[in-house]
Formats: sequence, structure tokens, C-alpha cells
Amino acid sequence: MDRIIMHVDMDAFFASVEQMDNKKLKGKPVIVGGRGDRGVVATASYEARAYGVHSAMPIFMAKKRCPLGIYLPTRHKRYKEVSNSIFKVLFNVTSLIEPVSIDEAYLDISHINEKPLMVAKYIKDKIRKEIGLTISVGISYNKFLSKLASDWNKPNGIKIITEDMVPSILMPLSISKIHGVGKKSVKRLNNIGVFTVEDMYKLSKGFCMEYFGKFGLEIYERIRGIDRREVIISRERKSIGKETTLKKDIISKEEMKKYLLEFSNIISNNLYREGVLAKTVTVKIKTSNFEIHTRSKTINNYIKDKREIYNIACDILDSIDFKETIRLIGLTVSNLGENKIQQLSFIK
Repeated sequence: MDRIIMHVDMDAFFASVEQMDNKKLKGKPVIVGGRGDRGVVATASYEARAYGVHSAMPIFMAKKRCPLGIYLPTRHKRYKEVSNSIFKVLFNVTSLIEPVSIDEAYLDISHINEKPLMVAKYIKDKIRKEIGLTISVGISYNKFLSKLASDWNKPNGIKIITEDMVPSILMPLSISKIHGVGKKSVKRLNNIGVFTVEDMYKLSKGFCMEYFGKFGLEIYERIRGIDRREVIISRERKSIGKETTLKKDIISKEEMKKYLLEFSNIISNNLYREGVLAKTVTVKIKTSNFEIHTRSKTINNYIKDKREIYNIACDILDSIDFKETIRLIGLTVSNLGENKIQQLSFIK
């Protein structure tokens, strides 16, 4: 393999941290997430996953599937602390790291004069001994395949996918495993009889480009083992947002606007603190039957003032026609740019 890309992914990270900190939780179904029945699951331990509990599942649904589970609130400060320790181990191996989230990252180890499997075992052993957690590692010649490999033998797994294994190793996989194919696309493809990568392999390049739009070519290439994305060392923040699951479903847009005003204030403060501005405002709502609706508006000029954000958010909300009650509302700004203010010159 010319390029050697490693994807590392912590196993059930939040739940594993809770089990590590409290030995009494070892081997028990631990569910970490929002408080109350209206919250959602952030992470479930593998013992809880055996009951069908998974991330993003509403807590009330998780409790039906796993009534004897141990339900805990999130402790983000603690998870960040453990994450920092993990990334210290990774940075001791290479500086070519692209963090994806608090508990996963891509590493480019092409330059390391050591067998990839030995590098993976070193990282796994170091994290287990020094921190006390397990990690799954995938190794391949591009990002798509390395991420696929890290999920292959979870938890505490290692998997290498080499060029000679492609595309045959991909053929039996569900199309949901293809990076870039979302839930809606999976349903649409299932409706036309496409369920596996092997089914999708029969689709022409032209069909994929028409069906998926600008991502069509990438998806067509990915199932053939081609992924040209580089490991990006620094990742710019792409959006700033806030959302909440309501304690009680609401239907009144005036009530929703109270949340939008609060979110606008929080987002504006973050924009000022980080020295950036935004051009796109997005409102997200989740109905009582768990349908998610998002609508965005992009303006010509950059903004950061809470009143401007709020006014645009209200316009977006007013344009949405819904009949069901709402259980979640969120607000996000994106299309960020640096806050470079030109100083007026009084020198003649």
C-alpha cells in the first residue's frame, strides 16, 4: 500500500469511561444520554446494545428495550479530559492526525518505518495500559476503507483491508456502510432493489452522478476502493449551533421563538468569542413522530449579532408548515468566515 491510513475509534466511549471510573458498572448495560425520558442516547455500552439500544435513540424507547439498564447523564468535561490523554498517545506516534470527533481520528502512518499492525498494537496497548480503555483500529490505503475496517471487529478489534481484497470484501456489505449514503438514500435504493454493495456495483457511473448529485462520482468510486481524500491535519470549525429536546411537546411558533432567541444569544456570543461571522442560518425541528425537518437561509453579508440571527431564524420558522407538535428545536449558523473589520483611516 502506497498510502497507509489508520482509523482509530474508541469503543462505546462515554459508557466505557463511566465503567472505567466506576468499577461496579463493569459488564452492565450502561446508557449515557440526556436527562429524563425526552432525552436521547449519546452512547450505550455493548451490554446495552445487546438489547437493541443505540445512540440517537430516545431515552424512553431505550428504557422499553432495556428497563434494567443504568441510565447516566453525560459528563462532557470528563470525556474531554480522557480524550486529550488518548490524543497524546496518538501524537506520540505521528503528527499527521485528523480528529473527527472526541473519540475518533484518522492517522497517516505512511512515513513510519514499521509494520502497520505493530503500530496499531502499540497504540492499543498504550491506551489500555495507561488509560484503561479499549480502542478499535482499521488500516487501509484510504480513509473510507480504514474507517470501514475499524468497525469490522468491534469492540477492541484490528482489521487491515489491502488492495487485493477489494472489491470482493465489500460486495456482501449493506449499502448503509458506504460513507456518503444516508438513511434517506438507503430507503430510496432499497425501493429499487439495491440492498448490498454488489447490487450497487451494477449501477452505472452516470446513474450514480444523477442519483446522488455532486457526491455521485465519489460514491461510485468508493465501492470500487477509490477514495482520494487526504488526512487533513487542521480542521476548521464549520458551524456553531444549539438545540434542545423540549420537556413537553409544543405547537406554538411563539413558544418556539423564545428558544430561538435564547439560542441566538448563545450562538452570537460564540461567534464573538471565536472571532468569526456566519452567512447561513439553519432551523431544525423534530416532530412528535420523530421526523426531522431542517430549513436554511443564506444571506449575502456576514453576520454575528444575536438580533440579526434571531430575525432570520424567525423568518425561517414562519416559512415551515407543520401540523404535528414539536419535541426538539435547534438553531445553527454555518458558512463561517473570519471577522476581519476594516479600520477607517482619518489620515489625509
